[in-house]
Amino acid sequence: MARRIRRSSGPLDIRAQAILRAVIEEYVTTATPVGSQALVDRYRLGVSSATVRNILAELELAGLLSHPHTSAGRIPTDAGYRWFVESIIESTPLPQVEQLMIRHQFGQVEFASEHWFRLAASTIAGLTHAAGLATPAKPAAARVRRVDLVSINERMASLVVVLREGSIKQSLVTLGAPEDQEALTVVAAVLNDLVHDATSDDVERALLALDSAVPHWELVARVGERIVRVLSDYDRAAVEEVFSDGLLNVMGAPEFAHSEKLRRVFTALENRAYLGELVGSVAASGVVQVFIGHENEPPDMREVTLVLAPYGRRDRAVGVVGVLGPTRLAYSEAIGTVRFVSGLMNELVDHLYH
Repeated sequence: MARRIRRSSGPLDIRAQAILRAVIEEYVTTATPVGSQALVDRYRLGVSSATVRNILAELELAGLLSHPHTSAGRIPTDAGYRWFVESIIESTPLPQVEQLMIRHQFGQVEFASEHWFRLAASTIAGLTHAAGLATPAKPAAARVRRVDLVSINERMASLVVVLREGSIKQSLVTLGAPEDQEALTVVAAVLNDLVHDATSDDVERALLALDSAVPHWELVARVGERIVRVLSDYDRAAVEEVFSDGLLNVMGAPEFAHSEKLRRVFTALENRAYLGELVGSVAASGVVQVFIGHENEPPDMREVTLVLAPYGRRDRAVGVVGVLGPTRLAYSEAIGTVRFVSGLMNELVDHLYH
């Protein structure tokens, strides 16, 4: 599970808060260590360069800033970013014009399709200049919306299972005896009557009660067993799929000039067990959660920040949307964007379960 870094450095006075915030804003913008003179020149701090230097030294002793090397300025630590995030997380609304633009984009996409997840990831990436992430809303037990059977040859067919949450699962089915598309269409119609809105347990019970008078009942039973397997496999996965966009944004950050480092980050993220843990904890919180640097458990993710927000309903289906970027992230924009997009995704789940 991700860990929170909270150092007991004591409360900061208003002047120290202003200087720490200025260091973070400057470093996020420039990606270079920040010196006292740069702060005096660019921010209205109302104090001398010597005073700024003293406060920077105090902030470093408190563990909120670090000194990369003797001739450089300071950069924020994970604890420094954590202080900053806690100070802004409740007051980061997305500007109204951007809200209207995002809502318009989502209005052009059909409900209950994977286009929503792709759009969520690309919208977040575009506004935050980092990588956008989205996982489909996943229920504790998937339900079938529709099934289709398409002939590949006379002894094999493609089974397409459309889940209520919008995911589409495909599986090959061996038919046993030669069958044409006409027969498969009849079987699909029988199955749609039998398994509509059914969970894997529901489908198993329906198959046990299957009447041999049903047209092509043996093939119905065979395909029905495959549907049970498809649903069971889906239910076992903590996170079924991760949609992402904006990887080039992250690759362009100086922190990831070496592509191998970024590849390891995404390999760690593809470890669905870790992301599954985060989905669970974020869903339980019901609010935007930020995991900064060493707060991430996988060692390869110690240089990145994840900003995640849940969407959906815990008694129905839950997914997350979020941002992945360097710890040198524009946190205000990331939090505001993720919070707003998660609200739109709530509307998707409400529509599906209406």
